[in-house]
Amino acid sequence: ADSYEHRYAHCDVLVAGGGPAGLSAAMSAAASGARVILADMNPEFGGDLLSAGEEEEIDGMPAAQWAEKTAQTLAGMDNVVLLPRTTVQGYHDYNMLIAAEEPPQNGGGSEVRRRLWKIRAAQTVVAAGAIERPPVFADNDRPGVMLADSVRTYINRYGVLPGRKILFLTNNDGAYRGALAAAAAGAARVEIADIRGDVNGYWQTRARDEGVKVHAGHGVCGVLETGAELNVRMSKLSPGADFLAGGEISSSYDVVAVSGGWTPTAHLFSQARGKLAWSVRHGAFVPDEASPLNPCRACGAAGGAMSLAECLRDGAEAGAAAARARGFSKAAAKPASAAAAAVETPPLFTAFLPTHHPPGRGPAKHFVDLMNDVTVGDILLAAREGYDSVEHMKRYTAAGFGTDQGKTGNINALTVLADARGVAPKDVGHTTFRPQYTPVPFGAVAGVELGELFAPVRQTPMHEWHESRNAAWEDVGEWKRPLYFPLGGETMEAAVARECRAARNAAAMMDASTLGKIDIQGPDAAEFLDLIYTNSAGSLKNGRCRYGLMLREDGMVYDDGVMMRLSDNHFHITTSTGHAAGVMNWLEEWLQTEWPRMRVFCTSVTEQWAVIALAGPKAREILSPLTKIPLSAEKFPFMSVREGKVAGVPARVCRISFSGELAFEINVPARFGLHAWERIWDAGAAHGAAAYGTETMRVLRAEKGYIIAGQDSDGATSPADMGLSWMLSKKKKDYIGRRSLSRAALTRAGRPQFSGLLAEDPQEVIPEGACLAGSADARPPFVSEGYVTSSYMSANLSRSIALAMVKDGFSRRGETVYAALLDGRRIPAKIVSPVFWDEEGKRRDG
Repeated sequence: ADSYEHRYAHCDVLVAGGGPAGLSAAMSAAASGARVILADMNPEFGGDLLSAGEEEEIDGMPAAQWAEKTAQTLAGMDNVVLLPRTTVQGYHDYNMLIAAEEPPQNGGGSEVRRRLWKIRAAQTVVAAGAIERPPVFADNDRPGVMLADSVRTYINRYGVLPGRKILFLTNNDGAYRGALAAAAAGAARVEIADIRGDVNGYWQTRARDEGVKVHAGHGVCGVLETGAELNVRMSKLSPGADFLAGGEISSSYDVVAVSGGWTPTAHLFSQARGKLAWSVRHGAFVPDEASPLNPCRACGAAGGAMSLAECLRDGAEAGAAAARARGFSKAAAKPASAAAAAVETPPLFTAFLPTHHPPGRGPAKHFVDLMNDVTVGDILLAAREGYDSVEHMKRYTAAGFGTDQGKTGNINALTVLADARGVAPKDVGHTTFRPQYTPVPFGAVAGVELGELFAPVRQTPMHEWHESRNAAWEDVGEWKRPLYFPLGGETMEAAVARECRAARNAAAMMDASTLGKIDIQGPDAAEFLDLIYTNSAGSLKNGRCRYGLMLREDGMVYDDGVMMRLSDNHFHITTSTGHAAGVMNWLEEWLQTEWPRMRVFCTSVTEQWAVIALAGPKAREILSPLTKIPLSAEKFPFMSVREGKVAGVPARVCRISFSGELAFEINVPARFGLHAWERIWDAGAAHGAAAYGTETMRVLRAEKGYIIAGQDSDGATSPADMGLSWMLSKKKKDYIGRRSLSRAALTRAGRPQFSGLLAEDPQEVIPEGACLAGSADARPPFVSEGYVTSSYMSANLSRSIALAMVKDGFSRRGETVYAALLDGRRIPAKIVSPVFWDEEGKRRDG
């Protein structure tokens, strides 16, 4: 019921993150004249500035006011697009970034719930800030334990005091800002447990002056819920904070606000294939070396700059550098200025805080991943079990698998693992950062491509004629194709039987316009197709056609079709309807990545040609009055192509048959398709011609044992399995898949082989997909003898027929197998040749 949209955008500089660094980068790049997109996940720009205290100023004004003014300035610039409520979710090759916007919902029922942006940026500035991570201590998952900066945000931005009695647990100076905010907001008791023993710097002095009690060198060693309060046990720590040193204190608090340091948000930088380096100063991995593939710069806290003055300066420099790299030499905007940060006491990083019992051995738990309940004990167990690679540990414990994707817990997890292994965190490394940065609704991915808009509906030029004849439709890929043409109240079975008899006894015509058609030209076209097909294109004479087979690199059947040589350097090839786009991509991939030296141009012309397949003993009589092209078997032999006019319009006519009957495939420019079809239909009326659909086509080809790639074959079918070894050239040096055909597995006994089946009861149609058993008494589970790929009632043979892949089927002709049905019945069937009609092929010339 919700609405979703997709948008596409291009820009010179994309700035991901609208905090102080992002705003500075956007201002600097925009002032240089570059087209800038600034995206931030929050409704307002400013990031951490929106939670700043009144004492924090930029250019002489409160930080939040500066953020608002800067955003307004950017909004008034013609070369800037602001995207609030928009999270840049993923960074893909060649600076393609995906962003998810959540527009405001104003009621009325017509709003877009999500908008997915696909942005191609020439340069990218990552200013995504940093994430505060919680320290790991005993019982750290209690309700009321929250991040210190969240407490500051509640107080300064929303005017909410989370509790009257608050304990701040920290290893760095950042938490002191929250403690001072809580004291100023009227909290009854504010205390700080700082695991660092020597803390007498600016922030500690200021906190004490404001009445905040600082427990230097103390850590939390246990938390117990007592009604609405938390009973917290603090203990003196050793200088390295790795064991308890006695002097335990117990007291009650409403909130325990924690800060274990700040992790630069390096997700996008890493997705851009940038390298990260371990920073002892930050106790985290920080952006280091950018990839030349994706021009990207990390700045501000995302790049490791943690003070406000550093962020403003770093962002301005990154924005100016991105604009210069794009060719904008105009002077950038002057960076905003903030007071220099007070000298901070260095943080003290530790894997986890000690308690009275080793992690995993006592009643208390040290949670590392709060979403998946992964504890220190789990990680230590993973290391003992041999899962001591960071990627293996992640999968063993599920750390980082939650919807937050380890944003708060991953650094803690790898630090614990490093501690268990006795190595530095840099030697452990980090896990892979993957899109999406935050969860994205499936609806946003789909956009408007739902229901009727899921895929474009493709119609042939003759579609209206088919519709006027009451055609029953089927979807083949994106195409609407007639399945059959019922007359009066005919059932599908009756209509298909009538159409099959017309094709064998008189004539029938089918709209084959949906066949994939690719025009291939160039001096190296023949050499190229010799590598693509298993049989030869180079030996094909002008004006001749050849059935061709394509293999994948593993030697398995990919697609089949017909190649026509129109001149020395000009070919026209056909593919199956469903594989048209895939084969086109396949050809281009080989040309662009493996054989760029070849002078070949491939052009999809599927929509440019309408194709009419006219088949049956009277096909020549019907077509003769409409063309001057000689149609006799001598002058127009099987597998030939001729150019001329049919029904007064230009045409390419091919002697190709997918039915085994005398057949002509008439290709005319699409705009003449309906005209040619109607003229041929009128000419065929006196000869009893019928129109036929795809179901009849399948029956006719099955009677002749012709395969449909993807129906009678699958991803494990070789040419030999299909009885097509005769199509494997022994004269060519190479073609795709040739080397793989020599694998022993492809010549072993017991491989499924293409065979025909005749049910013991001629009127019983074996269900397609039925598994074949070796005896009537076989009950699941049994060893399969193969499976049915195609099965029909043949009006021309007055019985049912089936095609199947049967284990060693070529050598088992005459044996009986049993099709196992879901209701327990077994249908006996004899293994026969897959060619049921005109095995000598006498009918193809009329």
